[in-house]
Amino acid sequence: MPLMDHLGELRRRVTIMVVAILVCAVTVYLATPTIIEIFTDPIRRFLPGDGQLAIMSALGGFTIRFKVAVFCAVIICSPIIIWEIMAFFLPALKPSERRWVVPTVAALVVLFFIGMVFCYFVIQPAAFGWMMDQTSAFATSVPNAEDFLDIMMLLELGFGLGFELPLVIFYLSILHVVPYKVFRENWRYVYVALLVLSAFTTPDASPVTMFFMFAALVMLYEISLAVARQILVARDGPESLKWSREDYEEHELAEL
Repeated sequence: MPLMDHLGELRRRVTIMVVAILVCAVTVYLATPTIIEIFTDPIRRFLPGDGQLAIMSALGGFTIRFKVAVFCAVIICSPIIIWEIMAFFLPALKPSERRWVVPTVAALVVLFFIGMVFCYFVIQPAAFGWMMDQTSAFATSVPNAEDFLDIMMLLELGFGLGFELPLVIFYLSILHVVPYKVFRENWRYVYVALLVLSAFTTPDASPVTMFFMFAALVMLYEISLAVARQILVARDGPESLKWSREDYEEHELAEL
């Protein structure tokens, strides 16, 4: 396609995503009080007083409801967003690669929601329990609704995106963009990189959430390599586990 046609296609797909998010956000806005109640349920026992969040400004209620509505709309529309992004690149893929598109979209959506559920049930209570415990020794905390919800939404988004890592590792391995043996031999450097990534994707500066994120990413990293190993052995034989990028390219040329 010419450049202008590519830009037109990109504009069309971005428009679909934006319209879907806006329509969903307007609909969800009406239910935001209930959503916020559900959203804050895991941390309610750590809040002082009666467990209610406090609004510090006149427009605070509207701002919070708007943020929560947009956040929920993005989450609800994530299958549409992921599909539109994948569909934009679909024409550039080989016929043999296109059969991976639907499973990839499904895996991206499932991993994203698993990350968010893990954050909701495991990370949120641990993180806010630790943070509130740091304050209780010397002061009384006023739970600012905007501050608390911003951290919660960033945590949910961070873990949702973090749980996409296995798919990235998986495709880099089976496509030999980064050969399997490189991931396996340099695991120490990868673990350090995952630790740094965990520190950047946890917005509360809590060692508790950073540790949980790091542990989850390491587990997902190892699982993705185990799955990639099985596929490489089944497709190209055990020797493919030791291939370099150049070896893989020679193998591809030999098959042609």
